[in-house]
Amino acid sequence: MPWLPKVVGIVAVAYALSPIDLIPDFIPILGYLDDVILLPAMIWLAVRLAPVDVIAASRIEADRWMTEQGKKPRSHTGAVVIVLLWLVTAWLAWRWWALR
Repeated sequence: MPWLPKVVGIVAVAYALSPIDLIPDFIPILGYLDDVILLPAMIWLAVRLAPVDVIAASRIEADRWMTEQGKKPRSHTGAVVIVLLWLVTAWLAWRWWALR
């Protein structure tokens, strides 16, 4: 996989998981509009930049996984890491606010 689609994909995931938005969500309509437009646009761009053979091989591998396993892959470790990151971030924000 070339580096550019990887970077676009990483930025898309980071933006989706980030508590900081380009336009804050409390602004009516525009706050959610950036998520509705930017995230699909970045995903589309990452897929368009990926080589056709990589996309085809990934689809074949996904089909093989689904026929063998019969369910979508899950990562309990990934879920725990994300929850821990959010808890640490909340704790740090609380400490910062409490010490002000």
